[in-house]
Amino acid sequence: MEENKVSNFLFDIIEKDLADGVYDEVHTRFPPEPNGYLHIGHIKAIYINYTAKKQYNGKFNLRYDDTNPTKEDVEFVDSIYEDLKWLIGEDPDGVFYGSDYFDKCCEYAVKLIKDGKAFVCDLSADEWDEKYRGTLTEPGKESPYRNRSVEENLDLFERMKNGEFADGERCLRAKIDMSSPNLNMRDPVIYRILHCRHHRQGDKWCIYPLYDFAHPIQDALEGITHSMCSIEFENHRPLYEWVIDNVGFEKKPKQREFAKLFITNTVTSKRLLRKLVENGTVDGWDDPRMPTVCGMRRRGYTPSAIFDFIARAGVAKAVSLVDSALLEHCIREELNETAPRRVVVLRPIKVVIENYPEDKKEYFELPNIPKNDEAGKRKVAFTRELYIDADDFAEVPPPKFFRLKPDGEVRLMGSYIVKLKEIVKNDDGSIKELRCEADLETGCGMPADGRKVKGTIHWVSASECENVTVNLYENLFNIENTREKGIVLDDYLNPNSLTVLENCKAEKAIADAKAGDTFQFVRTGYFCKDSRKENTFGLTVGLKDSYKENK
Repeated sequence: MEENKVSNFLFDIIEKDLADGVYDEVHTRFPPEPNGYLHIGHIKAIYINYTAKKQYNGKFNLRYDDTNPTKEDVEFVDSIYEDLKWLIGEDPDGVFYGSDYFDKCCEYAVKLIKDGKAFVCDLSADEWDEKYRGTLTEPGKESPYRNRSVEENLDLFERMKNGEFADGERCLRAKIDMSSPNLNMRDPVIYRILHCRHHRQGDKWCIYPLYDFAHPIQDALEGITHSMCSIEFENHRPLYEWVIDNVGFEKKPKQREFAKLFITNTVTSKRLLRKLVENGTVDGWDDPRMPTVCGMRRRGYTPSAIFDFIARAGVAKAVSLVDSALLEHCIREELNETAPRRVVVLRPIKVVIENYPEDKKEYFELPNIPKNDEAGKRKVAFTRELYIDADDFAEVPPPKFFRLKPDGEVRLMGSYIVKLKEIVKNDDGSIKELRCEADLETGCGMPADGRKVKGTIHWVSASECENVTVNLYENLFNIENTREKGIVLDDYLNPNSLTVLENCKAEKAIADAKAGDTFQFVRTGYFCKDSRKENTFGLTVGLKDSYKENK
């Protein structure tokens, strides 16, 4: 990632804290819940927290928020670590699990009970919501169990811990303020009963701390200085600070919030992404059409381009919808400078050069990356029979069609000028082959008579080529704002989000490609060698850039 100094309102806060001596170092964390795969929305949090570590020579932790065992799985634990390491290019400074702090959380819960700041409540969740919690305009009512003695609360909490009660039968609430205008401060639940095997702790626990209780404790125990999270936690900040203050930590982390990342034509809801996987709309979490980190990686996106996109999208508190064209712009800029060129004909039509000897084969040199001499050149075979792309031929051409047409001339990229002489068709009217004549004096040069040929098209030798499959991708959804109220996203699924082209013709050099290698298919776009499907390349991004700076 870029080493240039990053500036945003969060880093302004950090710099002031350092200048004021509030902290003598910066220690951040990324705390995902292992209930799904990381996606583009998570990358913003990673970018902010990891960039802070780099910019201020601090530390950056990965901490799994595994306090809800009903939805968590080792599969997601492993994928998160792999994706994070790929993004930042190194191991985080520490890897922790929220579940590692369960004993401490329980200890602090007991402290709150002893201090008269927590109580065991017998109200069901529905009873609480309907009769006691109150509304935004009306204060809540105290639970009838709020004034239990310390001794009774300690006994009941111990029995909760020992598994004597059913799920939901009781809970532990913080005793704060039922008249608070912030609903999160109205005696929130800090422990619930849940008889469920934990992926890491096994059957040790049947009570689990709530996120709002566990998270500030975990931050404090790890020495986190700045707990930077998305904006929906802004109203939870008073509870975060209440826990820190009342548990009694001297070194206090500071929570601050930023706007989530929302992108046009893109869904980032884990629930909806899981649905796409489970119903077979995509072929897995790493489908290249998915906004998951593994999907983007499989599609050929790079960490540097993704972080560049996050930086350009900006870090603010105001929620906005970012044009997906900006993400495409970032990867296109990078690949234009780094991706080797290869010739691939997606929809092949055979061309026969009638005046070229049948037994002759010669080689023309093409640059791997134009304007980059260090990238070198490669030799491409030229023979009597070639393939060109169907898009580069028109029997009845439209105006200003500068490609192959009846009696028209075109330059075969890097080689000869050819003229179409005859169109040979099959019985069904489809094109069998195009028969052309080459100006054999124009190999890599201009015509001797000085005539100008406007069109240049790509080609491959019919006998010196590889058959490959090419996947073309479009947006999964045909709606710009996927969060628009009242819409049913299933109604906006793009039926053309995947087009599979088989028996495409590629120059021989493509045979050396390894999974994850990215190329520019000349005149077509940028493509990545698929990591799961044999001899298959998927579209990373097209050549045409629709993004406009400062639009």
